[in-house]
Amino acid sequence: MGNQTGAVINLHPRLEALEKKFSASPLTQILDQALSARRVELWIKRDDLLHPIISGNKWRKLKYNLNHALNNQADTLISMGGAYSNHLHALAFAGQQLGLKTVAFVRGERPAQLNPTLIDLQQWGMQLNFVSRSDYRQLRQYKNYHSLPDLVSGQYWLPEGGASDLALQGVAEIMSELKQQFDLLMVACGTGATLAGLITAAPVDMQILGVAALKGGDFLNADVKQLLPQAITQQNWQILLDYHFGGFAKYTPELKLFMHQFAAKHGVALDPIYTGKLLFAFYDLLNQGYFKPGQRILLLHTGGLQGARD
Repeated sequence: MGNQTGAVINLHPRLEALEKKFSASPLTQILDQALSARRVELWIKRDDLLHPIISGNKWRKLKYNLNHALNNQADTLISMGGAYSNHLHALAFAGQQLGLKTVAFVRGERPAQLNPTLIDLQQWGMQLNFVSRSDYRQLRQYKNYHSLPDLVSGQYWLPEGGASDLALQGVAEIMSELKQQFDLLMVACGTGATLAGLITAAPVDMQILGVAALKGGDFLNADVKQLLPQAITQQNWQILLDYHFGGFAKYTPELKLFMHQFAAKHGVALDPIYTGKLLFAFYDLLNQGYFKPGQRILLLHTGGLQGARD
């Protein structure tokens, strides 16, 4: 049982209709010799199977933000992200499905040729505004749905990655779907919102490890604490900072080979930005003897496979 129980939230009819198109998020057990030798159980929560486009933690974080926007008669969703952003990708498609206009501030100069992610955004009707990296950093200060300057009636702001209190509520629902107990939970971290949501709902005796997907991710510790409700005081979580492979959206041949071998062996596709680094971190820790014999460990597959396209 988690630390926090929220009241049942009625979904807006348009959002409820969209959610009916989603599939279940099953648990897959991974079996191999390395795990058997250490007597450790590994399970993956397959949020990548929720939906072909709005998969993983993107849906979890968007769900109640979208509900709030619809209930506040919003007609336009505005957010921010990089050129490969899973968040913007999910938001653009969700906006199209819900009949809402979408606008994005995209980090960096407009490329001469749009990548597959940006092409999808345009095809789903999202207006792309490319901004300098310094202007992009300035946008990070606006945390609330009404805080972006110069918003007009009907416009609704979602911060980077959809990171908000409402995002935490959606992520927390993952814990209520688990039908068995786990000793440790691992998840990849970009903004820290998914990690924070899991902390709010996880049992206090469950250890939670975040794996930073970006270089210099120590700031995530403060960001997660800021996202957590004040009532959440336990220290059963930490963020590992050494598995970024050079920085956000960067990877090495070693990581690519690991991902290819894992997918071939277990039938679970990974992306090089988040889940590849997460699984690599797990097996590195396993080989170091980090986990205790008999432990049952859960990894959250946060989707985002679209980011792995060339």
